[in-house]
Amino acid sequence: MCLIAWRWQPADETPLVLLANRDEFYARPTRALAQWPDSPVIAGQDLEGGGTWLGVTASGKLAALTNYRDPAMMEDGRPSRGALVQGFLTGHLDSEAYLNELARYAHQYNPFNLLVFDGRRLMGCESRGRHYQIVRPDPGVGAVSNADFDSAWPKVTALRDALSDILSEDDASDQQLLALLENRDVAPDALLPETGIPRDLERALSAAFITLSSYGTRASSVVRIHADSVHMIERSFDAEGAWSDVAISRTRTTQEGQ
Repeated sequence: MCLIAWRWQPADETPLVLLANRDEFYARPTRALAQWPDSPVIAGQDLEGGGTWLGVTASGKLAALTNYRDPAMMEDGRPSRGALVQGFLTGHLDSEAYLNELARYAHQYNPFNLLVFDGRRLMGCESRGRHYQIVRPDPGVGAVSNADFDSAWPKVTALRDALSDILSEDDASDQQLLALLENRDVAPDALLPETGIPRDLERALSAAFITLSSYGTRASSVVRIHADSVHMIERSFDAEGAWSDVAISRTRTTQEGQ
């Protein structure tokens, strides 16, 4: 997952609305959004690494992951970061307990950001090798991409502001929210971050929706966690730009697996 924005309102009938784009190589095998067999997880699945980038459960748990972009910090042979999303969704720890436990072994993975919601509290973490920090977002609208939470990257700022605007007066449809994720505008060079990759690639990756020859936005997702239900829609894209939607809704339960 490479771009996430959310509105968290703890006392609202819909405490969490979340939008996300997953950017990945088109050749990486993936299963579309589904209820996983014999598991509480509702998510797409990375068939190479075995985990997922974004998922929910019928009890109202959510986890979402972005990679941190710094080629100098990447090491081959490390475990898939998608396991961290799956681990939260299938476990019994709340947000704070899970992130505290993760602090012990996060350095085993390449750098990442993780956002978790246990049905009550939204929390996150930034893992940068031996540096690990828990993030406690304030209620309201926030966003993260491949840098620190709420870094002022143009696509982060643009999506956060667009989500705030569209939800300021009334609820928005799935299609309206998915449209926010299809912004293909690239940032002016003067506003591009410097993450250690070539400038032309940095420019291409500055769009919310990415279309390169072998790499791009593979899935756009909208999640709504209501007081009494959970809803997720995923729009999957192939290398030619063709897309298909899968939507899953569940009544909220108190126990995983129900």
